[in-house]
Amino acid sequence: MTQSSLAIVIGGVLPAILFGLSGAFAKPSNQAGIGTGLYILCIGLSVAAVGAFCCLIVPDRTISVRSCLYASLVGITWAMAAGLVAFALSRYGVPISRLVPVYNMNTVVTVLIGLCLFAEWRDVHTLKLAVGTLLVVIGGAIVAHA
Repeated sequence: MTQSSLAIVIGGVLPAILFGLSGAFAKPSNQAGIGTGLYILCIGLSVAAVGAFCCLIVPDRTISVRSCLYASLVGITWAMAAGLVAFALSRYGVPISRLVPVYNMNTVVTVLIGLCLFAEWRDVHTLKLAVGTLLVVIGGAIVAHA
């Protein structure tokens, strides 16, 4: 397996499976009865435990104020999104099978940020990326109306 393929598996396929599982776990958690704040707190404690474990097994502990700020923004935006998903599940009873494809259109936001802010348009095939992004949007729209 090439380095590029391994990177796609480690950074793409496995996270897709794990994010998919986390989306599936959101429904029974909210159905079992949990407040949105406590839901996010439980997730945060779990994330902290995984982070502590990673600090033990991965020797690189490089950090700067800037990197910590960006990491905190990742956590804040992710927690806010997770809270909104939990709220929609518990308050409106929306099916998780309809909700997840819609919020996973976040890829479109990330693609646009990567292309514009990080100038990744230089390193990718923009036509293929545009077609794939369009298919994600079409798929999300179809699923939202299922």
